[in-house]
Amino acid sequence: MRTPEQVKADFQARGITISQWARDHHWTPREVSLVLNGQVKGLYGRGHEIAVALGIKDAPEPEPELAAA
Repeated sequence: MRTPEQVKADFQARGITISQWARDHHWTPREVSLVLNGQVKGLYGRGHEIAVALGIKDAPEPEPELAAA
């Protein structure tokens, strides 16, 4: 996992803006900025998806198959 500061530094080193990364991944720049700045914790929903894509959170484990009764 990476910190938001590491993600921002990586973007800067590669010459990518937050806005461009967001558009490339079909999110709004505001949504991505809110996650990177800690205003959205990424606990669920789109914030969680963004945090996982940025590497700030680990991808969830797949749900085990329920045994047929």
